[in-house]
Parts: sequence; structure tokens; C-alpha cells
Amino acid sequence: MEIKQQLRLSQQLVMTPQLQQAIKLLQMSRMELVDMVREELMENPVLEDTTELTGSAQASRSEQGAVEPSELSTIDQQINADDRAVGLETKANEKKAEEIDWERYLENHAMQAPLPSFRGGMEDELPSYEATATRAEDLTDHVTWQVRMSDLLDAEKHFALLVVGNLDEAGYLRSEGVAEDEIVPRLAEEAGLDPEDAEEVLKIIQRMDPVGVASRNLRECLLMQAEHLGLDPLVISVLSDHIGNLEKRNYQAIAKALKVSVEEIYDVAQVIAELEPRPGRNFVTEEARYITPDVEVIKVGEEYFVRANDDGMPRLKISNFYRAAMQGDPKAKEYIQGKLRSAQWLIRSIDQRRKTIVRVTECIIEKQREFFDRGIDHLKPMILRDVAETVGMHESTISRVTSNKYVNTPQGLFELKFFFNSAIRREHDEDIASESVKQAIKKIISEEDQREPHSDQKIVEILAQQDIVIARRTVAKYREMLGILSSSKRKKYF
Repeated sequence: MEIKQQLRLSQQLVMTPQLQQAIKLLQMSRMELVDMVREELMENPVLEDTTELTGSAQASRSEQGAVEPSELSTIDQQINADDRAVGLETKANEKKAEEIDWERYLENHAMQAPLPSFRGGMEDELPSYEATATRAEDLTDHVTWQVRMSDLLDAEKHFALLVVGNLDEAGYLRSEGVAEDEIVPRLAEEAGLDPEDAEEVLKIIQRMDPVGVASRNLRECLLMQAEHLGLDPLVISVLSDHIGNLEKRNYQAIAKALKVSVEEIYDVAQVIAELEPRPGRNFVTEEARYITPDVEVIKVGEEYFVRANDDGMPRLKISNFYRAAMQGDPKAKEYIQGKLRSAQWLIRSIDQRRKTIVRVTECIIEKQREFFDRGIDHLKPMILRDVAETVGMHESTISRVTSNKYVNTPQGLFELKFFFNSAIRREHDEDIASESVKQAIKKIISEEDQREPHSDQKIVEILAQQDIVIARRTVAKYREMLGILSSSKRKKYF
């Protein structure tokens, strides 16, 4: 072993903070980008949002030299020149020409009449927002209120509250990593309650509103509802001993075991279908998800045009006041220059992001023209590489651009990733997109006789008549992706 020095020449990619920010902006959704820009507006005094200014204020800002993305090259030249300490006198003259007359502004502001302290109107009679804000009651709150209003003992209430804390969205008693028959003993031990007493308390909870809540399985849930409603003993027997065959709709087996006619089992199945298998369904407080498209496709005549949707997006500019302030205070010069460069890069990155999304969307329109003209049945196979080669970008960049980005088209609102589909080969025609095959399967099932639904093999045969040759397991996979049940579970007996 020896110690020696070597010279080596190598190349490597260095991810600068600016490059990392540009990549991060590219994959952000619209809402994430708006939040990020607003946060940057609060942290960087050099940036200002022109959408918050009035028309007159915008005019005054433009007269003072507020800078848009198209003017960033001019700022670069000024900053570089300032770094080299060249042309300070010229810049000082420019500063005087562009400087705001703060004395006159403050004098005019002081001469304005103060606003009246009281302005009567309907607004003063309305309650505050905090006084009217509310939220929907969830399942946990609803059952907890009933437990606290009950006459249970302290240990029993403690156990009941532990049960309520382990309810899932459907209203069932669940505990991660704990078997179904071990949940109650564990909670009883934690509450210091005898397991037999705990079972009785659990039944009391299950009779609360909604009936069947805190059940450990579907059988227990439906049985509690049937007993509460006082249904026929035949219904109780079917739920107690034959729920497996009921789920499979094997009515003949149930009728044979209970020695009754199949018609009676049909009637029982209709009654059971009216029960609620998910007691917590009405307490799910999911908020509606609103989507704002990033780009919009507009058809004018026979041509399609792409327009970036900037509604609600802050429009950033760089305040010329801070650029001029660098000449007045040498101590603040370094701080302002850093903030100015950060603002420049952010504006450039946002502008580049907008242009990239528009460019990718234009490429999608070019390759999926038949979809925009005739609908989803004419969607063509397309992969990331097809667009990447056309626009001259890497596939990973296209993937970031299309993630969580939405486009509003004459055919509806779609995520950009929707247009990328694998190909299904056809013998006598061009390849078809997998999404079109899914829609074809959905259409076949929607038109079937509900008393005699098509099996997966039958769907394969129908697709083959349309020159779409796929395997039965592929039909089953696409059917599950569409959330469609198997033929045995789609069959309507009554």
C-alpha cells in the first residue's frame, strides 16, 4: 500500500437548489402550486402579486418598472453589472428617475378624510363567520353521545368508549393486527371489565343508533337489525346459518337445507336486501373534490387550441423599488440580491412549467385527434415515449408533467395521464387502447339481460366479434377495475 496523488477527469450531474425547485414545481398539482406561490409571496418581499392590485395600481406599478417574466433578461444584466460594480452612476440616475415620491404620497394619504367609525347596514346585523361555522356530526360523536347518556357503570362506559374508538368508517368494530374474536377480550381487559359483561355491553351498543353499529362481521350486523325489526324466524335462520350461500346467491342450497321452497328463499333475500350492511354509511363526511383544470382545449372551426388556465393563479412580478433600494444601502444589497435572484428563478420556473404543460397537451391533441373529434371509443394507444420523442424531453419529465394535471376538453374533463394507454392488438384493424376496451366491456354489460348476465367468457366472444381478441382473465381484470361484479352477483332473481 502507498499514498499517491492522481488526477481524474469525470462528469456528473449536480442538482442545484434552483434545478430541484424547477423539478418540484413541474410535478406539483395546481392547488399545491398556488399554496407554494402564496407562501413565497409572504417570505420574499421582492415578489408581488399583480392580481391583488386594482387597475390604477397596476398602471402605477408598470410605470415604476414592475417586471414580468418576459423582462427577466434585463434584470439579469442589471444584477450582473451591479455585481461587477460597473455603471453605478448610470444606475443612480435611473433610480432617481424611477423613484417613488414617498413624501407626496404620504402627504396625500394624511389629507384624506378618515373613514367613519360606524357604518350602519345589514352586514352589522349578521353573526360572525365563527358563530355560523359548523361541521357534520360523525359516527364516533353520534355513538359517544348515546354512550354518555346511557345508565352504564363507569367501567362499562370506559369499555364502550374504547369500542367506539375502534370503529371504522363502515361502523364495524376493527382493530389492526387483532383477530375478530380477540377484540372484545382485549378491550375488556384494558377497561377492567369481565369479558362476559363486555359482551353484554357490546350488544347494548349494537342496539344503539344506527342499529348494528360495532358489529364484528356482516352476519352479526344483519342479525342485530333483523332481531330489532322483529323479522320472520326464517330470515333469522338464513342469516344465522346460511349467509355464505346467501352471498353466493345459492338459493337452491338454502331452500334444500331449510326444507322450504325456493320462492320463499327469494322473498327472504328481498327482505334481507333492505337491511343496511354498512351502518356507518350515512355518517361518512367526505367532502366533494373540486378540480380546476390546468389547461383548456378550445375548438375553433376545425382546429383545436390550448389555453393555459391562469384563473386564480397569482401573477408574480418583481418590484422595481427593491432593485433600486440596493443602491441606497450597501448592507441590504446582498440580502436583496439573493431575494431578487430567488424571485427571478421562481417566475422563470412557473413560466416554464406553464409552457411545458401547454406543449405536452398540444402533442396529445395531435396524436389523439380522433378522440377529440369522435369520443372515447376512438382513443388510440399512446405511451410516454411517444410524447417524449415528439417534444424532445425525457420520459420522466413527461410523467411529472402529466401527474395531477387536468385538461378541460369538448369531450369532458380528464387527467393528462388518461390519454396514455397500452395497446390491444387487433388482427384486421389498427391497435386499440386499453381504455377503449374497458368502455366496450362496460357497454356490453350495461346492455345485457339482468336475469341472464354475460359471463366473462361470453364477453370475450362478443369482443372477438368486434375484432378485439383478449383473454378471459383480462376481461376479469378490466371488469374489476371498473368496479363491476361477476355475472353470478349481477344476476337479478326478482
